[in-house]
Amino acid sequence: MPRAKNKPPKEIVKPLTITALGRRFHFSNTARQFGFRFDGAGPGRAVLKMKVQPRHKQIHGVVHGGVLASIADTAGGLATYLSLPPGSRTATVEMKINFLEPVSRGTIFAEARVIRLGKYLAVVECDVVDDHGKLVAKALMTFSIGVDKSPKLK
Repeated sequence: MPRAKNKPPKEIVKPLTITALGRRFHFSNTARQFGFRFDGAGPGRAVLKMKVQPRHKQIHGVVHGGVLASIADTAGGLATYLSLPPGSRTATVEMKINFLEPVSRGTIFAEARVIRLGKYLAVVECDVVDDHGKLVAKALMTFSIGVDKSPKLK
């Protein structure tokens, strides 16, 4: 369902969760390279936004599908991470995306929601909308769930 023209209200998440999420997001090369920004978060939900820039466009002047897939995947991973206990990690196993409308300017928003959380897998959907609330892409993703064995970020 496309989001209303106005941005959704920001939700309150436990400060420690936001701190941990912010650290991980800060170290995401993809988020930095594309210019993804937080726009809201909650348990099992994450919203990212991105201002469309020339570097995001393919030769026909619209946002490249890979960029739309990247913001959907990143939002989906964050939504999954927010559903998990501390010390967990997640990684994309599978992704399907439909590109519905071209985007050439403005801001896009990716709103991901966990729709099924199991012991080892999570299923997440993500709506990507433009700044007029028009649904431009729809993704369905599966994420693996595991224990974080990476070095702790300080």
